[in-house]
Amino acid sequence: MTSDTGAAPDLSRQIREWLAEDIGAGDLTTEATVPVEATCRAGLLVKEPGVVCGLALVRQVYALLDPRVSIVAAAADGDVVLPGVVGTVHGPARAILTGERVALNLLGRLSGIATLTRRYVDTVAGTGTVILDTRKTTPGLRAAEKWAVRCGGGTNHRMGLHDALLIKDNHLLFTAGIAEAIASARAAGLPVEVECDTLAQVAAALAAGADRILLDNMSIEQLTDAVWAVDHRVPLEASGGVTLDTVAAIARTGVDYISVGALTHAARSLDVSMEVIR
Repeated sequence: MTSDTGAAPDLSRQIREWLAEDIGAGDLTTEATVPVEATCRAGLLVKEPGVVCGLALVRQVYALLDPRVSIVAAAADGDVVLPGVVGTVHGPARAILTGERVALNLLGRLSGIATLTRRYVDTVAGTGTVILDTRKTTPGLRAAEKWAVRCGGGTNHRMGLHDALLIKDNHLLFTAGIAEAIASARAAGLPVEVECDTLAQVAAALAAGADRILLDNMSIEQLTDAVWAVDHRVPLEASGGVTLDTVAAIARTGVDYISVGALTHAARSLDVSMEVIR
């Protein structure tokens, strides 16, 4: 799992595709109204309080579109900001206007994820419970959305199916049970996490040597019982239907982690815009 913010992911390949999708054969309006030689500066505005995330990707957009465009940041990705200017774009006016939508889409989307993540992290502050994301991400944006979670103070769960083992109920249908599934998974040489729906499954996973147990859609009472039964022998992760209204109570049961799919699949984009100054 990764919790440090780290560098922004390189999305050059995807950004080229997004620019091509938006521009097509050309930016007809800009080419018709803006002289080739015109230059300008433009403010990147955040219109509501939140955690800014995506300024590094705005740089990537303009570096690919026109390297003459420069960006001066007034905040860093991961900063809590009030409404106002978080960066200024300088350079050829045509390039600045043509790249505006792709740049703002990324800035708004990722800032929304970072802002929502920070709300979850702040809600469980003092409990010792870590907020995790999930694989419920937008296709093509997983690396960026998981970076936004880190910018918001959350921690990444596995990046994909390739870097961690999580045995779920559908996997168990093809085995003789939890013990056999764990024994087979050991061949990968990585820690094995098992999803459990009942306290009986928790006991079986613990007895079979699971390295971590995911408590799926359990009530507060069941979570509390599982924490007492496991007694810190392996980390416990609560998951399923977690909201800002329920996350604090879940954390108080003593679980080590809470994974929240809503961080990425339900975050509202932060309201951002670009204001051009001749």
